[in-house]
Amino acid sequence: MDATAKRLVKTADEVVRKTIAELPPDLRGFAEKLPVLHEPWPNDALVEDGWDEDLLGMFVGDGIDVPAGDRGPLPPQILLFYENLWDFAEGNEAVYRDEIRITYLHELGHYLGLGEQDIEERGLL
Repeated sequence: MDATAKRLVKTADEVVRKTIAELPPDLRGFAEKLPVLHEPWPNDALVEDGWDEDLLGMFVGDGIDVPAGDRGPLPPQILLFYENLWDFAEGNEAVYRDEIRITYLHELGHYLGLGEQDIEERGLL
């Protein structure tokens, strides 16, 4: 990983930690247990499955509303695609930070079983 990639990942980690700290207490506990992984962009398998090459983030695994006995093999986690986020921000640090926050909250919402309107109504975006 080159210096730029390390800086982008470090910034993403900082934004995610700050975002989690600002969550309402009833959501913070769930968010603190959910791993966030950083990848430069979606891998070939995701693209072959029909995901856009410029995808910013994704939630994988089962949400909290899936009973333990019905869960699939993948553990729940959020993937943030830092190169795509940086490209989306057109190299603007403030836009990059804001988009990390928005993307993280969007994917966290999927984990929590919240729809877009639910996320907005809870004041998360």
